[in-house]
Amino acid sequence: MPKMRAKMRVIHTKKHSDTCEELEFSAVCKNNGYPADGSDENNSFAMWTPSATLKMSITNPALVGEFIAGQTFYVDFTLAE
Repeated sequence: MPKMRAKMRVIHTKKHSDTCEELEFSAVCKNNGYPADGSDENNSFAMWTPSATLKMSITNPALVGEFIAGQTFYVDFTLAE
């Protein structure tokens, strides 16, 4: 299986306590389109992964409060055997 990488944007964070936070991500996209020459990196990611959502709860104290809406992250998928 080929490796897959998605580029996702934090769209929502909700802190439940000092030790638990809910994060929600969506695939990068642009409402008014991308340059025709493909010069925007998000254009390539949006072409191959036009729609995606990811929701998770984290309890790692070093990460709670570190994610900010609007930030973008690469998400890599590797087969677990």
